[in-house]
Amino acid sequence: MSTMHGIGVRISLLGVCIGACLSLSGCASLMSSAASGLADNLSAAVLNQNDPETVRDGAPAYLLLLDSFLEGSPDDPALLMAAANLYASYGAVFADDEERAARLTERAQNYAQRAVCVRFPAGCNWTRAPYDEFTGTLHGLSSKHADVTYSYAIASLSYIRAHSDDWNALARLPHMEALLIKYLDISESADDCDVYNYLGILLTLRPPALGGEQERGRDYFERSIECSKGLDLSVKVEFARGYARMLYERELHDRLLDEVMAADPNVPGYTLTNVLAQRDAADMLASADDYF
Repeated sequence: MSTMHGIGVRISLLGVCIGACLSLSGCASLMSSAASGLADNLSAAVLNQNDPETVRDGAPAYLLLLDSFLEGSPDDPALLMAAANLYASYGAVFADDEERAARLTERAQNYAQRAVCVRFPAGCNWTRAPYDEFTGTLHGLSSKHADVTYSYAIASLSYIRAHSDDWNALARLPHMEALLIKYLDISESADDCDVYNYLGILLTLRPPALGGEQERGRDYFERSIECSKGLDLSVKVEFARGYARMLYERELHDRLLDEVMAADPNVPGYTLTNVLAQRDAADMLASADDYF
């Protein structure tokens, strides 16, 4: 598998974030408490859905609904974040062709950048800023910026995934590592298991000879597994792909994937992600003899 194709496949598990975006704190500020409760219930329903195709077919209507809210409130940062997260997740996981994925994730990144500009003006140029300029702004982030920081990182990772044949997009990966590390510093949540997974992915996208940091990545994968108590099966898939495959450790590779296949995917809050992970695990096990 080439580095380009690998990035495309590996970032696809950003679908875990679809639940975060469906919480729609922005919509909650615009709708009644009853509608807010509906959004919370929808989030739970999506995360607990064991048929990804149902989510794929139903989510576009919600994308249009968010766009309609933004027509009336174009500068609402919470609503911009909700739209960015859903467009990013849908574009990364369910878009049916590369051009569509590129369009959807570009829209996600634009929404996320607009949210950053409203909530953290020093980050108004994040999408185009060189690395030193980008990281120079991060010291100004605090806990009140955690949600917009997370949203921007997710949207940008999905954009990079969909534009993985563009070296300018790939050049943004170090920016995202720095941003996610900063997010962990400012987040007041004890439930950042997915962020450890993303950091593991970023550090192991490339083989060691091209700058990959597999041992650091392994530490993040193991922290993510511990954090989620092993319930998020996608982490073991990424661990197998980014660490075991890159270092040709067949025994570890097969053990991790066998554990994924043997697990019950129907876990509250992780069902959708786990079903997608088991599909990836089955494909990887089927190709293991050729790979190793």
